[in-house]
This record gives sequence, C-alpha cells and structure tokens, in this order.
Amino acid sequence: MKFKSQDKQNQLIEKITAQHLVVGIDIAQRTHVARAVNFRGIVIGNPLSFSNDEEGFQLLLRWVHSLQAHHNLSSAIVGMEPTGHYWLNVSRWISEHQFEVVLVNPHLVKKNKENRDNTPSKSDKKDALVIADMVKNGYYSFVRSTPEAFEELRVFLSNRDSVVTRLVSAKNQIHRWVDVVFPELRQVFKDPMCRGSLATLRLFPTPEELSKLEPQDVVHGWKSQMKRQPGERKAKTLIALAIHSVGSKQATHAYKLHLKQLLAEYDLACQQLQVVEAEIIAVLDRIPFAKSMLAVKGISAISLAGILGEAGDLSGFVHGNALLRHAGLNLAEASSGKWTGQMKISKRGRSRLRRFIYMMTLSMVGNNPEFKAINAYNVQVKKMKKMRSLMKLCGKLARILVGMARSNEAYNPHKTMPIQLAA
Repeated sequence: MKFKSQDKQNQLIEKITAQHLVVGIDIAQRTHVARAVNFRGIVIGNPLSFSNDEEGFQLLLRWVHSLQAHHNLSSAIVGMEPTGHYWLNVSRWISEHQFEVVLVNPHLVKKNKENRDNTPSKSDKKDALVIADMVKNGYYSFVRSTPEAFEELRVFLSNRDSVVTRLVSAKNQIHRWVDVVFPELRQVFKDPMCRGSLATLRLFPTPEELSKLEPQDVVHGWKSQMKRQPGERKAKTLIALAIHSVGSKQATHAYKLHLKQLLAEYDLACQQLQVVEAEIIAVLDRIPFAKSMLAVKGISAISLAGILGEAGDLSGFVHGNALLRHAGLNLAEASSGKWTGQMKISKRGRSRLRRFIYMMTLSMVGNNPEFKAINAYNVQVKKMKKMRSLMKLCGKLARILVGMARSNEAYNPHKTMPIQLAA
C-alpha cells in the first residue's frame, strides 16, 4: 500500500461540515486570543481575549456555546499553534470538555497570513483568524494522544538532551582549563578526561602543587582515586613537566575554584545521565514491540527511545511514509515548465525525530548486514551519492519500524533486502 498525502488532505477538508463552528486560537503565555468562522470562512462573532487559567477557559467555553446557539451550529473544532509549551494546558482542558482540538503548523501560519488582507501585518487577532481559516481549509493535524509510556520517553529524552549539553559543556571547559593552566598534562595523559587525568586534576590541579611533591606522593594520591593507577615512572614525568610548565601562574586561586566547580558539574551530569538512561531502558521494557526492535543489529535503546518519544506509538501510523512526513524527511520538489529543480527533504516536521531517525540509519549502515549491503549497492552499483543513499535508507527504516509496530512481528532480514540483492 502506498501512502498518499492528498487522500488525507481530502479527508481533513471533508471533516469540516456546515454544522461546524471553526475556532482559531493564537497562543500566548498569559492571554490567548480566539476568532471563529463557519465552514465557508465567514467570520462569526467578535474576537475573544481570555487568560491562561480556569476562569479564562470557562469564558472561552461560554463564548463558543453562545456562537453555536446564535448560528444554529451543533459541532465545534478548535485549532491552535503548538507554540512552545503554552498550548498544552488549554488544549487538554478543551479536549476534556468534549471539543475536538487540532494543531496547525506555525510555518504555514506565517505563509498564510496575507490571504485575507494582502499585507504582511501581524497581530494576535489576525493570527487567530488565519488559524481558523487554515483549519477550515484542512491544513491541520490531530493531537495524537499517546500512552503514558511514550510520554515518559519524550520527557526523559528531553531531560537527557539537557544533561548531555551540560556534560559536553563541562568537558570542553575542562579541556580549555588544561590548555591554559597545565598544557603539559596532555603529554602524560592523551585524553584530559581519562580517569588518571581527572584524578590528577582533583588532587593536584596546578603545576605549582605538583612540582613540590615526590613521585611516591603522586602515586599514593592516585591509589586513593583509582583501583588501577599509573606507576612512579609516569609520576616522575608528570612532576618534571610541572616544574617547567608554561601554563598561567596568575590567578591560581580563581583557576582552582573554577576547576573544582567544573569537575563537580561533570560528576553531576555523569550521574544524572546514568540515572535517566536507566529510566529510559525501564520504560522501553513496558512497550510490547520495543523488545523485537532492540534485537535488530544497529538499533540502540537511546535512538529507539528518541523515535518513540517524539513520534509516539508507531502502530498509529498507517505507513512508514507518514512517519517520514511527521519527521520532515519526505521529499519536496520545486519545478516549473521545462525547469526541474532538485529534490530535497522538506524539513517540515519534528527536528529531534528527524535527528534520531538519521542517527539510527547511520548506525544500521555501520552494523546491520542488510543495510550495509543495500548502502554498498546504492553507492557502488547504482552510483548514488552517499547522502542520497542514506535518505533512501531512512525511508526503509521508517517503513520497517512502522511495520514491526503494526504487525508486532520480529525483524525479517529477507524482507529487508531488495529483490536484486536477495536473489
């Protein structure tokens, strides 16, 4: 079965009937603005500004009911932009009160803002009307309710990204500190982040302190930090380099305090990363089809958790191409008349989902025999560019993941290989 986006678009348009009140909400941190139109796009009622709390939501509910009663409309659909996290509470509250909530793409809102008045002006009232028009025309998507396990994965992966960012920042600053204060440390320890180097920085951070010690003192300090430690030979080399170090000898106290805080940040980030990854693995154990996916060579727990956290339950997608569109990995072409432009990925979707699919594809090409063979065939026989081959394999990976989730079957290597390679 081939996935056709136009079929979906027609269904979205047909869903808006003559009995629908179409409401568009411009989301903000404190005060939202709502506008309403009928199924033909005729503006109904006056704009409504309401606060981001229970009182404001009740005001919105009374406003919608009054418009429905005045114009004899039996149904209502509410559209909004997924602006940051500000839309979550109002969308959840409206859904609990039996109204259908849909989302519009912020990029499309920007593209459609000149439809009514042919001007680039922007205001909350105008944006709310643009959103209502887009919903009426079928340019919306449904809020996908996902089980709690997938919501937990999304939160854990967001948390992990934050922790990894802090960890990388701490590592980079420690590298800089070493280059400024004790650059000769790299001659003894090739990696300043190895256990021996970190133990040295914790115990004897500056060359001035090291130069006053005996080799036995350094070795004894290493023993207190590590089970397996370097010997006296390396300690002698380290002390000799410290005596003739060209590192900064000013502001020693400030540099030592800075290093102490950097090491504390590094330790905290490492501990938090270990905890959150353990939680991610525990959540994956609760998802039925995750176990069969993790059995595939090249699929790691973190990359799979990233895809499931961003996309939700993959069994809800009708086809792998729908997952590609959700990630913005679908192809887009610009052509006119005799001129044909270059095919590119649209990048109209979830950027983090796009990143996890791409990284998983790279891992599959490096570790999975079937993906490795297909990539080699694409590059060597079909003479594809490497990036184009990777993009095609992203599509194959998406179809495999959605197929495994929908059928709850294990990975089949023979189905993965194309006919010409399988033969």
